[in-house]
Amino acid sequence: MSREIIRTDKAPQAIGTYSQAVKSGDTVWLSGQIPLVPETMELVEGDMEAQIRRVFDNLKAVAEAAGGSLGQVVKLNVYLTDLAHFPLVNQVMADYFDEPYPARAAIGVAALPKGAGVEMDAVLAL
Repeated sequence: MSREIIRTDKAPQAIGTYSQAVKSGDTVWLSGQIPLVPETMELVEGDMEAQIRRVFDNLKAVAEAAGGSLGQVVKLNVYLTDLAHFPLVNQVMADYFDEPYPARAAIGVAALPKGAGVEMDAVLAL
């Protein structure tokens, strides 16, 4: 099966040896996104809600570049440096997703790149 590398300037560029997303058949694997502003490649200013929204905006941009939408996410992984922010993830997620919600995991981690408080990756079924 062929694979297509997905790229968009509307999301942060890869800061390592990976692609923003890879499409194979009708499935798209979105790499982890931290709350970087695409134009500056710096962390978004503001509180944890601003970080969570920036991550969802970045994932949305990559999903759209692949020809999809957040509504086609079948699996979402959330990585938090403080699991106390999990209720806030749920609250903000409701602004980006409609039922039925994707399968999801929330994982507490010691640290994330660039000092981010949240990172998310996803799988889309187109």
